[in-house]
This record gives sequence, structure tokens and C-alpha cells, in this order.
Amino acid sequence: MRRVINQREALNRINVFPVPDGDTGSNLAFTLRSVLSGALSRRNRSVGELLSSVAADAVDGARGNSGAILAQFFAGLSESVGDAAQLSASCLARAAASASEQARGALAQPKEGTILSVIRAFADALQAPAGDFRQWFGAALASAQRALADTPKQLAVLRQAGVVDAGAQGFVDLLEGIHDFLLRRRVDPLAASDEPTQEFAGEHWHDDADASKPWCTECLIHAEQVDRSALHAALAAIEADSVVLAGVGDRLRVHAHVDQPGKLFDLASRFGTVTARKAEDMRAQHRAATRSTRVAIVTDSAADLPTGLNEQLPLDVVPVRVNFGAEDFLDRVSISPAEFYRRLRESSVLPQTSQPPPGDFRRQFELLLGHAEEVLYLGISRALSGTLQAGESAAARLDSQRIRVLDSGQASCGQALLVIQAAEMAAAGASAAEIAGRVSELSRRTHTIALAREVSFAVRGGRVPAWAGKLSDWLGLTPIARMQANGRLGVAGALLARRHAPQRFAEWVLRRMPKEARWWLMVGHCDAAEDAEVLRSALRQRLQVERDWLVEAGPAIGAHAGPGALVVGLLQLDA
Repeated sequence: MRRVINQREALNRINVFPVPDGDTGSNLAFTLRSVLSGALSRRNRSVGELLSSVAADAVDGARGNSGAILAQFFAGLSESVGDAAQLSASCLARAAASASEQARGALAQPKEGTILSVIRAFADALQAPAGDFRQWFGAALASAQRALADTPKQLAVLRQAGVVDAGAQGFVDLLEGIHDFLLRRRVDPLAASDEPTQEFAGEHWHDDADASKPWCTECLIHAEQVDRSALHAALAAIEADSVVLAGVGDRLRVHAHVDQPGKLFDLASRFGTVTARKAEDMRAQHRAATRSTRVAIVTDSAADLPTGLNEQLPLDVVPVRVNFGAEDFLDRVSISPAEFYRRLRESSVLPQTSQPPPGDFRRQFELLLGHAEEVLYLGISRALSGTLQAGESAAARLDSQRIRVLDSGQASCGQALLVIQAAEMAAAGASAAEIAGRVSELSRRTHTIALAREVSFAVRGGRVPAWAGKLSDWLGLTPIARMQANGRLGVAGALLARRHAPQRFAEWVLRRMPKEARWWLMVGHCDAAEDAEVLRSALRQRLQVERDWLVEAGPAIGAHAGPGALVVGLLQLDA
């Protein structure tokens, strides 16, 4: 397993099938790390108990097409071995044959020339009579290596790119690691590969990759029993591609490529309780893999960025979680701002936002490190959320000196302005140190100011006392909050009239900003586009605005300020 993790970047660079998104190595590494930190980190009483734990951890941690297939292979091994105390050669041969069939059965449309072909070759070779165990396993490994070399003959996409299948290579790396242990009786520590760096093989988006289904979407279904045939049929009805169902016990990992992640999550909820939602834009991953910049910028979706910006800049976004009661969403992935505000108005349940788990950051960092020299994560203010800490935890787990985590000290529009500055510097060739220094300097001259039109949402959420809400309503006050030097959002004032609030808000802001300075301006709105345009126009008329944007503010602001809220972000370019 350590060998696969060591080779993850090399695997990413040869990943062209089924989609050239350059993440197979990261997916397999993430899957196997779940096993290393779980089943293989504790003692087990028998081989059966060990394989059962390995299968469960692999299903829980599986990522991507190859990760899900490998998880089902482990599940098949576990099921065949049962509660056996020891593993004989004949038992392993039977288990591998069963696991190979189960791995193949996990796919709606299995393809030759992939990890499936190599798994079958390995399993078939194990059916030969066993003499010396190490020689017998070595012969099966050799068969898998020959099958790997044949993958370009079976898939034209691989032949045209001049590579073998990345998932198949990862499985062979796993077998080679096992064989090496059988011969040397020791496990080498994790270390970076010292192989020469090769160019990414998937420079072009090939015809076999359906661009109309760009979301690699996954989740876990928890249920006593899931009718896999019915689930396959339901996934076919929404025209899902690359479907893999990997399960053990009472949980089933679902992987598919779809046009809208929400469709898959809604469908999955009909079969049981859904957790571990994940959706990644494979187009964005392909862009990241083909970039030539030294530094990749990462932020979280608390930054209210203009739509489509990450298509132009070396910028990737990790979504925060949004919950309406038991319903769990990925910000701007499985729920749009428009849908969020519709639910906010209609639901009796107040939404809550929560930070992405460290694993979301770890996988994003690992993927980007395969294609960039450095990664810089510029996150929401530490004082407002634990999101930055999740990013730090992920960076620490990777133990990479090539990752920097920087507290923006801002949120929403202010955070977005700093992220744009960082991404444009990265596109121009700046180093992570240069970007971090400039962003730290600009952060002190960045302002985030919000106007809340509906105090009731803050009252319902317990952020404002009920008496204060009643007083605000009685006096007709519209409160204003502002990011403070300590990174917190504090009440900075109020408007006495709610009519003409955008104009009055603009006047409030203008009185506090130096008119001679040059500015970047961003105005965000919580389902109030017309008011936001009035606000932006008023600010542009009186300030020296060099660049400006109008954006939809997401749940990080909307869950607290409610519909109708307005946000101003101002970045002063000169001291």
C-alpha cells in the first residue's frame, strides 16, 4: 500500500481513462490510507477479522473509479475468506477469483484494458498449483504485469497517449509492494518517489470522456440491504456514467459521473441514509492537471467568487457543507445560491453551515501537488470558522513543505478579493512566498461590510438575542456588521430607515473610506440582485474603482444574515 501512495503523483500523470482528470493516484492513495490508518494500525485476531476491517475501511474511504473497484475487490476477498484464522494458498486463490468477479460486477459497464483486466489476470494465475508461496505469488504478479503492459492494446485512448492504465498500474504497484515484503520481510516508510517527473499524458479531453457529465460524484448509502439491481437501474435512468457500486455489510459506496450531483444524492436517498457526499468537477481537475503555473491556489466556498473565475485562473474551491435538518448539501455543488435562499424562505428548519472535513482538503492538496510545485490555501478567517484548521490538519497529514495555509482574516467578498489577487499572481508566475507576502499586506487594507435586512434569521440561529431583534424591528433598524482586526464579524452600526437601504448603506461605507485611494470593489447579495446593482453603482460613482464584481453571496453569509442581505468587499491597492 505504501508503494502505491509513494507513486501517486506518477499515477496521476498517466491518468487518461475514463476521464483525463489526473487524479487516479490521489484516489488510490486516499483509499489505501483509510486502510493503513484503520485496519492495519491495530492488531487483529485472525485473517478473516483483518480482511473484514480492510474491506470496511476501503469502502468507507474509497475515492474515484479505481478506488471503488479496489474496495469491492477487498470486500470480495473478505466475503470469501470469512472468519478463517489463517490464509492458505488455496484459500487465497479461491478468494481472489471471487473478488475478481465481484470487482467486475461492481461496474455497470466493465471495460477491458483497465484495473479489471489486471485483477483477473492475477486471480487466474493464482489458480495454478502452489509450491513455494513466494514463487507462486511472484508468478501471479508477473501475469498481472503482462496484463498491465497489454492495456494499451485494449484501449485506444491509452495507446494514443502512450501510457498504461493508471488504475491497473496502481494495482500492480500494490502487488509489487506485497511481493517485496514477502521477499524482504520488512515495510519501508512512506517516501516521495524519486522517479523522473513525466508530463501529464491527458493534455487533451478525449472523445470517450463525456463532457456533459463532468461531476465525479460519490456517497455512502447506509441500509441493512440495498437492491443493487434497482439502484443500477435508477442510475441508468439519470444517464449516469462510470457507475461503480462497492459495498460491505450495511453500507454501499456509490460512484458515478453525472451532469448534476444533486440528482445522484436525491436518488441515493431513496435507498437508505446518505453520508460522505463528494462531488468534483472533472473539467476543473483537467484544467489543474494541464496548467503550467508554479503555484495552485485553493480556497473554500466561503469566498463569494465570481462565476467561472476558476476556469481562467489556477484556482480550486473546496465546498463547505450546508445542512437543512437531515439534508446535507455541498455549497454551490449540490445546492445553488438560488435554491439555498428558496429553502431558507420556505423551510421551518434553520440551515447550518459546517466546515469541510480535512479529507476534502487533503485530497485536493494531493491532487494539485501532482501538477504544481506549490499549493497555497487561502481560507476564511480562523476566528469565524474551523475551516482553516481543517486545511491545516490536511497539510500536516501530508507532511509536505510544498503546502502553505494562509488565514485571509476575511470572509465572503473580502476573502474573494484576496483570492483573486493570489490567483492572478500565481498565473503570472509568482512563488507561494511572494503571493503569501502580498496577500498578508493587502489583508490589512481589505474591508468586508454586510447589511442584514432580516434580523429574524440571526435571532432564530441564536446569534442575536431575541430582545435585540424585537428592538431592531420596533425602531426600524437595519444592522451593519464589519470584519474587525481580530478576524471576527462585529456590529459596526445601523441604518435608521429600511427604505432606500442600498443608497443609505453606500453612504455609510463611503464616509469610512479614503476617497483618494484606488480600489477593487466586490458587491455581494443574498437573493437581492437589483439592490446590489444600486449599491455597486453608488460606490463606483464616489470611489476610484479600478475593478469591480457583482456576485451572489452564499450560505456562509446567507445563513446568518438572511435573504436581502448585501455585502461590500473593498481592497485598497495602495497604502
